[in-house]
Amino acid sequence: MRYQGKITDWKDDKGFGFITPNDGNQRVFVHIKSFSSRQQRPVGNEIVTYELRHDAKGRPQAERIAFVGKRGAPASPSGQDNAPLILTAAFLVFVAGSVFAGRLPIAVAGLYMVASLVAFIAYALDKSAARNDQWRTQESTLHLFALAGGWPGALAAQRLLRHKSRKQSFQFVFWVTVVLNCCALAWFYSSSGAEVLHSMLGTT
Repeated sequence: MRYQGKITDWKDDKGFGFITPNDGNQRVFVHIKSFSSRQQRPVGNEIVTYELRHDAKGRPQAERIAFVGKRGAPASPSGQDNAPLILTAAFLVFVAGSVFAGRLPIAVAGLYMVASLVAFIAYALDKSAARNDQWRTQESTLHLFALAGGWPGALAAQRLLRHKSRKQSFQFVFWVTVVLNCCALAWFYSSSGAEVLHSMLGTT
């Protein structure tokens, strides 16, 4: 027998939450592994149908969960969905162009490329861990990668992997790290900052 309810108290970093049944009965525990389709990940407040079972202690748990209707992810404007990738590419092109123009040392471009690759891999591993209920990468670690110059790779991972792109608290901190990193780059890009950067790297 299938039941219907709404997902509440969803903890995406841990991969579980609860379903509040439409009939007002006791909340039902739900785990990410219990969803019939892994292509659509819950964010909270979705209407779902499910089958009911009980664990060894008699607590209700949902299984074979299916979303009711569409959550609306494909409804975003055509250009908006690709905006993160466009921003990532544009920024890396700007950094590369600045290196060729002699405004930034090549080490800066290398830093952004390496940090972005590390950040992308970290996001991929974290999403895999979330799906398989394994040890997760701390959000502070992901933010540190972004702050260190890996935010272009992190932004691309959020778009391509659909990971950490809907959690508002994470997105707020992420964009703070982007602004801080860009402010640091803007200072290094200035004449005084460039002198300091070149002296630090031993270049002329």
